[in-house]
This record gives sequence, C-alpha cells and structure tokens, in this order.
Amino acid sequence: MNAPVALDAMGGDHAPRETVAGALAAAAAGVPVVLVGDEARLREELAAQGGELPIVHAPEVIDMHAHATEVRRRRQASINVAMRLVKEGEAEAAVSMGHSGATMASALFTLGRVRGIERPAILAEIPSQAPSGRVHLIDAGANADVRPAHLVQFARMGAAYAERMSGVARPRVGLLSIGEEPTKGNQLVLEAHPLLAEAGLHFVGNVEGRDVLADAADVIVTDGFTGNVVLKLAEGEAKILFGWIKEALASSFKAKLGALLAKDALRRLAARMDPAEYGAMPLLGVRGPAFIGHGASDRRAVRNALARAHKMARSGLVEALAAVE
Repeated sequence: MNAPVALDAMGGDHAPRETVAGALAAAAAGVPVVLVGDEARLREELAAQGGELPIVHAPEVIDMHAHATEVRRRRQASINVAMRLVKEGEAEAAVSMGHSGATMASALFTLGRVRGIERPAILAEIPSQAPSGRVHLIDAGANADVRPAHLVQFARMGAAYAERMSGVARPRVGLLSIGEEPTKGNQLVLEAHPLLAEAGLHFVGNVEGRDVLADAADVIVTDGFTGNVVLKLAEGEAKILFGWIKEALASSFKAKLGALLAKDALRRLAARMDPAEYGAMPLLGVRGPAFIGHGASDRRAVRNALARAHKMARSGLVEALAAVE
C-alpha cells in the first residue's frame, strides 16, 4: 500500500472541520491521507461528517500566534509529528494550513535541506497568460534577505518544479527587476543576472512587475520579501477586480441578464482566480514534499493541497532537486 500524505489536521483557522472535510474529499478522489492531531477531536469530527480516515495522535498544536521556534520545544505538536512521518517513510508528504513559520521551521529541522541547497524557498503558482496557465514565483516568502547565488538555486528549483509538476518543457526563467535591461535593478539583481545567464537555464533576462502575469516567463525569481509582496498584491487585486465585475453585472437589468447568460463562464473564471485552486505552496529544497497553506483555507483548498502533495511525491522532484548544483 502506498504511503499516505500526512495532514496536520489541527492547523488552520477552521481546523479540524475544514481540514477533515478536505481530507475526506481528497481520499474519495484517490489520495491516501492520514490525519495528524488530537485523536479524540478528529474521531469526533470524522463521525460528524460520516467518514473514516487513519489518525496518528499528536497531543499538541502550534497555534497561529505562537513563535515559530516553538517547534523545537513542542516535539509532539501536530506539524512535527507529520514531518517525522515523512522522514521515517511512513508518509510521502506533509501538508499544513497552520502556522507557516512553524511549518517551515519543522521541515528544516526534521527533514533537513537537500544537498547543495543553502536556502529552501516557497514556490507560488499564480494564474497567468503563460501556456501552462500559470507562472511559478520563487521565493514567495521564505527568505527576506538573500545572496545572488541563492537566486540561482531558486531558479533551478523553480524550473525543475515547472517541468515535472506543470509539464513545461525547458521553462523560461526570468529575474524580477525594475527594467528589462541587465543594467537595471538593485545590487542583488545586478549581481544575480550574470550568474543566471551562465547557469545553463533557459534564462530570458529581467522581467518587470507588469509582465509577471503575462507570457514573459514560466518561472520568475526574486527574494522572499519581494515575492511575498507580489503574491499578496496579485491575490488582493484579483479579489477586488472580481468584486468590481460582480458590482457591474448587478448594476442594471441588462447587466443582470448578461450575467445570467455568462454565469458558467464567470464561475470558471472565479475558480481560476481562486488561490484555493492550488491549495498550498511547496517548500522546495527540503528532503521531502512539504506544503504550506493559508490559515483561512477551506475544504477545497485542503483537498487540492493534498492532491498536489501526492502528485509531487510521485514526480521524483525531490530527488531531482538533489542534482541542481
């Protein structure tokens, strides 16, 4: 029997109700899942939802207000137990919608870094005009301050992910900057540009902010501070724009009629723009698939995160990353 994906079922603003519901939906779709958390509470929730899943008991949880360093002290916290299952081969991947800092810390302390990777990085998939329908942004928040060599490592990890997980052949890699010219950018970008050009990647040069969602690159590389700002801006702008569309379609009888006729298309558009479509973001560079979701994730996000983790575990990506030097 295949090893399951370990879900930190106590992590997230709506746990365990939404985590359990998402896990049941993923299991129904063929993803093996094991719940990690307070066994009594999880059995109660499973009974309430009329489902059954295996449980590994973890008596503690690191809540959203705790410091990430709590992972060292609370060895029996659900996120630590989930990561240990991966390390010991009892689970193929770990997913948490809980404390993102604690999840990153637990992955680093428990799984360790892939050989040759100095800084693991978060990869975010953002809907775009690229042929794959998405752009892969790395780093999206793990490392606020980096060196030029780290951006080269991020680029290689991002390209490997785009190829194996999104089916992009020879992914185009762009460096986020304030201008297309190699002479534009801060010191980090100026020093990283020639390194990326000589790294053996399909490097297409600098990419400006206005081109992030266009068909300019398949992978966009930046530091975690800038990447997280870009990610949150894209998510916020999508939410506001869709709100404006809904307002416009409710503004008159003709608009309402048009909205009725376009209902299915609008529903597909909303699903494409919803961050829950991707479920969670992988932390690349650790020795095992580890996914970090948003604290407010609903059952759909949990289900999709589990499916993505399952896919990554079987893609050989972690093994491939060991050869990105």
